[in-house]
Order: sequence, then C-alpha cells, then structure tokens
Amino acid sequence: MDCTTPLEKIISRCQELGINCIAISDHGTAEGALKMQSLAPFKVIVAEEILTLNGEIMGMFLKETIPSGMSIEQTISQIKAQGALVNIPHPFDSLRGLRLNDAEFEALADKIDSIEVFNARALSHKSLEKAKAFAMEYNIPMTAGSDAHTVGEIGNAYLEIPEFNGRDDFLTALAAGTVFGHRTNPLIHFRTSWTKLKSFLTKK
Repeated sequence: MDCTTPLEKIISRCQELGINCIAISDHGTAEGALKMQSLAPFKVIVAEEILTLNGEIMGMFLKETIPSGMSIEQTISQIKAQGALVNIPHPFDSLRGLRLNDAEFEALADKIDSIEVFNARALSHKSLEKAKAFAMEYNIPMTAGSDAHTVGEIGNAYLEIPEFNGRDDFLTALAAGTVFGHRTNPLIHFRTSWTKLKSFLTKK
C-alpha cells in the first residue's frame, strides 16, 4: 500500500548495515514477511500492522494474515490464537496512535506483550516519552521501530538484544535490550503519500 521496496533490496540493506534480525510488518498482510522468511539469510519475525476499529496494533511471530476491521479485543484474541505476540506501535502518536482514552488503554495493559517506545517516524518526542512511561509503569518490554517504508530508512531505529530462539526467548531478550536510533526527516511522509496515491491509481 505505501511501500514498494523489493524484498531483495531490504535483505541487501540489512546485510550492509550488519542487521541480523528484522521484523517485517506490512499493513494488513503477513504475506510479504512470510516470503521474506524463506529468502533472508538471517532471522525474520513475521509481523503485521492490523487496523482495528481503534487504530493499529501489531502481531509478531504470526503464522498467517489477520484481517483488519475488527475490534481491538477481537484482534488481540486472533493474535493470541496464533501463539503470537501483541505489540503496540506508536501508541500515543497524535495521527497514528490508538484511539483510546487513558482508562481504555490501561485496561489493555495485561494483554500487551511489548510496546514501541521509539518510532523513527514519530512527529512528536512527547508521544515517545509517554510510551516509555507507560511501558515502565506496567512493566511491559520495550521495542523500537524504524517504520521504514524506503530502503534508506532501514536501521534508523533498532534494538540490540541477546540472541534468541522463538517468541518466548524474544520476550526475555527484550528485557535486556537497548534502544537506539534517530528520528527520520518528516519530509519522508510526502514520499509515502505519493506511493499510496500511485498504488490507489494503479488499482483503479
């Protein structure tokens, strides 16, 4: 929808940067991540950004695509049914965050496996600080995302964590992880918007 980067270019860029694990989380599908898993010479976490009625959440270590358009509770149930993890990307972003009030978000805390405390495309530093404070208050493991829609954005945010094998090891490793990264130039959003428009016009 808003990224046209071939998987082979993503692999080459990761190898160039020394990235030995990547989570692929396309909007509304896990198919690209599943294909990447069969191609990449390094670990690939199959993920998906799923649009719920209350905004986006992410499933990680998925086996298949989860459909968009359900309630957040239904979506979480679908993620858990696959034995996958619930990650909340950019939770307090004014444009892309969850459309929940504080009480509603707090009620979900025990269902959240990890929360993104640094997103390279975040427009507001305050939203990142709020995410980190929430994670610390509820003892939720922290993640970071480059939110890369172009090759040049890969690695703008990343985690250094111990080696892991599977979802349970991953959660343990997150607890010992360190977040690194810098925010992407906001002008990149214009390029993403142009990609979305081209995708829309191609389908018509």
